[in-house]
Amino acid sequence: MYNEPLFLEPVLQERIWGGKKLQTEFGYSTPYERTGEAWVISAHPNGPCQIKNGPLEGRTLQDAWENHKELFNRAEAAGETYPLLVKILDANENLSVQVHPDDIYAQKQEGVPYGKTECWYVLDAEEGAELILGHHADSREELKQAMENGEWDTLLKRVPVTAGDFVYVPSGTIHAIGAGIVILETQQSSDITYRVYDYDRTDTSGEPRELHLEQAAEVTNVPHEDPSVGTLQEAIEDLTVQKLVEETYFTVYHWDLQGDAMMERDKDFLQVSVIKGEASITIDDKTFSIEKGNHFVIPHTVKAFSLKGNAEMVVSHT
Repeated sequence: MYNEPLFLEPVLQERIWGGKKLQTEFGYSTPYERTGEAWVISAHPNGPCQIKNGPLEGRTLQDAWENHKELFNRAEAAGETYPLLVKILDANENLSVQVHPDDIYAQKQEGVPYGKTECWYVLDAEEGAELILGHHADSREELKQAMENGEWDTLLKRVPVTAGDFVYVPSGTIHAIGAGIVILETQQSSDITYRVYDYDRTDTSGEPRELHLEQAAEVTNVPHEDPSVGTLQEAIEDLTVQKLVEETYFTVYHWDLQGDAMMERDKDFLQVSVIKGEASITIDDKTFSIEKGNHFVIPHTVKAFSLKGNAEMVVSHT
C-alpha cells in the first residue's frame, strides 16, 4: 500500500505578463525573466509535474494516474486524462482578456477532453488591484459589435479584489487577472484559451498576439450572470475548514491549521497546496514536513492522516 503523499515538482512557465514573485514569495527556481505561472499539480502534457518522493519518484503524475489506478480509486473503464490542474499565477502586468469553452465545444472544435471551468484564491493583491469578470452586453449581437469596435471600457465588468478573496469562473465567462495580483487557480485540466483583447501587446517577433474573437463570441455566456457561491465553515479540532465552492468539476476548500487535527480521507484523493506557514503531515508512522510552496496529492490508499503546525492550505478534489 502506498502510504505517503505524492509531492510534486512545479513546472514554471514563461508569460509576457509574468514577474518575479514565484521566486521571491515561493522560492521556486524561475528560469525566465518573466515567469508568470507555476503549474504545481499538473498531469497536462503542456506542463506535467514529476513526483519528488517515494516509489514513484521521478515519474509523472499522469503516469501514476494511468498505471496506478489504486492511488485514485479509478475503475479500469475510467478516462485516461487526469481531471484537474492547479497553478499559481503572478500577474506583474494585466493578463489578456479571455474566455474558455465548455466540454462540449472543446471536444467538438478542439478535439480535447475538457473545456475550462476554473476558480481563483487570491494570495496577494496590491492596493487598488482589480479583475475583469464578465461583461455588460445584453445580447450576443451587442457583444460581437462591442468586441469588433474595441469598446472595452464600456463592455468589460471590473471587480476590485484583496488577498483572501475567492472567485469562481465557469466556462463561458469573460475574465482577466489584473496587474499586481497573485492567485492560486484550480481548474479543469485544459489549456484552451480564446483571447479577446490583449492591450495591443506584441509577441517576441513584434507581431500582435493572436485574438480569437469568433470563437470567443460563440462560447461567451450572454447575458453575463455573476455565479452564486456559498461558503460553509466547520472546525475539526484545531483546523478550520471553509468550503469555497462545490460544483460539477471540483470542490475547493481553505484549511487554516493552528495546532493539531486528525483527518479522514473521505474522497477518492485530495490535492493540497500550502499557501502559508509550516506544518507536518503524519501517515501511519511516517511524518513529512510541509511549508508554503509545497503541493501534493493524498492518494486513495491513505485512509487517515494527522496535521500539526500553523499553516494555511487550499485543498481540492473532483
